[in-house]
Amino acid sequence: MPSRLLHHERFSRNVEAELLALVRVVRAYRDQDSDCISYVVDDGDRRLFVKRSLAPRGAESLARAATVHGTVLHPALPALLRVIPGPEGPVHVYTWVPGEVLYDYVTMDGAAGRRDPTSAHARFRALPVDRIVDALDVVFDLHVVLADAGFVAVDFYDGCILYDFAGHQLWVCDIDEYHVCPFMLASDRLPGSRRFMAPEEFVRGSTIDQRTNVFTLGCTATVLLSDGRLDAPAWRGTEPMRTVLRRATQPDPTERFPTVAAFVHAWREASAAA
Repeated sequence: MPSRLLHHERFSRNVEAELLALVRVVRAYRDQDSDCISYVVDDGDRRLFVKRSLAPRGAESLARAATVHGTVLHPALPALLRVIPGPEGPVHVYTWVPGEVLYDYVTMDGAAGRRDPTSAHARFRALPVDRIVDALDVVFDLHVVLADAGFVAVDFYDGCILYDFAGHQLWVCDIDEYHVCPFMLASDRLPGSRRFMAPEEFVRGSTIDQRTNVFTLGCTATVLLSDGRLDAPAWRGTEPMRTVLRRATQPDPTERFPTVAAFVHAWREASAAA
């Protein structure tokens, strides 16, 4: 059956009512802090993911996402299939992927939620180490490609990671805050989860660049291979991996790896030595 949504030209005043007339909504994600609403929908013989803005801030974030998707293609990025104009801003239509988000801030309660053995986060961390390292490599490879294209990740954390436990595939979603880099922080802090953020992301006037992402990616590996601390008994990686992550997460940006590519190269060498 042909896709009605993918051939829709424009939304009018009531986007949701119009969407319901076109497709069957499987699930709606309303409790978002981004001035956006998202839907999983069945459109003919395929499933899609739809995201729409509710206010100017949401429209700006979707415009940023469209810029990234229009520049970078990567297997870990669900494809942006259509951008449909709407009265409150663009409506994005993406391919749907079957993964579970590793942290859902709406239903999970911080560290306690991550420790819940039934959560996707805890089940992911319980995977064999080589599975986790393979998944991290996908995240890291994507961010090398993004950095080479001139983008820096903002508001990346485990809530941006989707993992399919059956097929052992990983995707990255919610790249709406990614910026062209470098840029100067014009506010008191950037959006994001503190456990993944570099110190400079809390300092007005600081430079946000690839070294900031080195810190974030280092934190990602530390959270998923441990409990967010490199010196904890929970650490499941090797000593060479830990050495790489210690450098990546130095408070002073000048003491980190200078680029995402340099960090990933060192990480892969450490991983291969395991």
